[in-house]
Amino acid sequence: MPLTESRLLQYLRQRTGIEDLDRNTALFSDGTVDSVGMVDLIAFLEHEGGCEIRDGDVTMDNFDNVSRILAFLTERAAE
Repeated sequence: MPLTESRLLQYLRQRTGIEDLDRNTALFSDGTVDSVGMVDLIAFLEHEGGCEIRDGDVTMDNFDNVSRILAFLTERAAE
């Protein structure tokens, strides 16, 4: 089963403590998630999303908000 927006938001809200975090909240460009948080997020995404995330995949275009993460995972699943 693919990772849902609600599951990803739940995970990020728990990790950041930000209850009003939504699909467009900037995660990395504004410091909401730091480099350690990124490592944890990647592990979560690989486990829950069922795909391997390569170093070159980790960009602001792919990971700066929930919307971008889900689009990346959808594109990856289509490969």
